[in-house]
Amino acid sequence: MNKTDALIIGAGPTGLFTAHQLNLIGLSCEVVDNLDKIGGQCIELYPDKPIYDIPAVPECTGEELTKNLINQLKPFDIKFHLGERVEEVKKDDINWIVKTNNGKIFSTPNVIIAGGVGSFEPRKFPVKECEKFENKSIFYSVKDKKIFEGKTVAIFGGGDSALDWAVELSKKSKVNLIHRRDEFRGAQATVSKMHTLAKEGKINLFTKYQMTSVKGNGQLESIEIKNDDDEIKNIKADYALGFFGLIMQLGPIANWGLNLDKKTIEVDTEKFETNQKGIYAVGDICTYPGKLKLILSGFHEGALAARACFKLARPNEKYRFEFTTTSSNLLKRLGKKE
Repeated sequence: MNKTDALIIGAGPTGLFTAHQLNLIGLSCEVVDNLDKIGGQCIELYPDKPIYDIPAVPECTGEELTKNLINQLKPFDIKFHLGERVEEVKKDDINWIVKTNNGKIFSTPNVIIAGGVGSFEPRKFPVKECEKFENKSIFYSVKDKKIFEGKTVAIFGGGDSALDWAVELSKKSKVNLIHRRDEFRGAQATVSKMHTLAKEGKINLFTKYQMTSVKGNGQLESIEIKNDDDEIKNIKADYALGFFGLIMQLGPIANWGLNLDKKTIEVDTEKFETNQKGIYAVGDICTYPGKLKLILSGFHEGALAARACFKLARPNEKYRFEFTTTSSNLLKRLGKKE
């Protein structure tokens, strides 16, 4: 049995920073994630996508952010259990007993759920023929943008991911952006940038259109789209990208006795604790009045949850807030000299 001061479920950015905060105040932690790599959605869905809203970092990719967070953890000896899905959480006296699908067992007074939105998979094109092109020339995320250079790419969707990739790939590819509505759900700055590129002829924009069929012999060659007036167009495409959001599945979390609001977990805003003492939720999976689904919000939530863990992990000690700039104890934990 693995004994630790806190167990973090989820190795995405919020989970990684929460691990940093726990170790910074002298608490041990271990991290479990059902993915086979560290980074969560940043790595799985948009490793090459630019991120612009991390404080003091003008621009970075999901992969770069993950690498920086991992580097931040180097002073600490943190155990990661990847490819492990938490199946069961039960109270045993003062501790929680946590079991994974592979039989690992943890005993801890604190469980921090930082699992993004639970388990997830992308919404796919409804056109049946798309299946034979999946992971060859039809994708639902971008893991290597270099394969699209010099190619014609059809991007479907009207949210941030579709717009961000339309703007990004238009630098070195011919981009057709197709959306079923005139209105876009992305950030206004990106919407404006996309419309500017469309006017300049760097993006071909098709609104009120949806895919009706795809053609190709092994490799995608063309896509048929139809608008609300039943007008049909055939557009050339070497690749197609679909960004229709994710199908969220809470999975076993739904059976842990937590207060759920749809597919999120209700928490307080002091400790980010759930209705179960010693179980916290941070990042996209938690909800409270005024919640913003931003990475920086997850960092804030994780920092407060980490400090709340101290009371249960060290019941006979009093937590004393310290700044890393002045505390010799914190500097020592970070491997720094005063």
